Amino acid sequence: MRIDPSDIKDAKLFKYYRLVRKWAAKSYGLTEADLELIIYLECEGQFTRQDFMNGQFAYSWDKNRWIRLRKAGWIDIWRERNRTTMKYNIYSVSLKAKIMTNRIFKILLGQEDLPRSERNVFYKGKTYTDKVYSKAVDLMLKDESR
Repeated sequence: MRIDPSDIKDAKLFKYYRLVRKWAAKSYGLTEADLELIIYLECEGQFTRQDFMNGQFAYSWDKNRWIRLRKAGWIDIWRERNRTTMKYNIYSVSLKAKIMTNRIFKILLGQEDLPRSERNVFYKGKTYTDKVYSKAVDLMLKDESR
């Protein structure tokens, strides 16, 4: 099956991408670059450390990103090296990361709504930006065409 640009436009997939990305990054305690890199790695499937390094060229330089994502449980070892036939570990994103990216995709497709409870990071309203984003979330949820 081949997807045309008009199919993506008609699906309105990217209409609220920025808002969903901001919500996910703030909710899960990630930077936006980390979030997008996790989505990239999710699409890769299994990857090596070199694949990770190649994937992060498009993002801001962060020397500790690999260590931080591994310690936080976003990246797991899929296959350990054995020093004879397998010279390096193979990694995959964790179940936590898969659940997060699946939820992001469902929200973008309109199958699920952003949470509106007081526990939502945007509805706490501590800063001006939070208030603006909570208004944007309200408008997104009221949008009939999404």
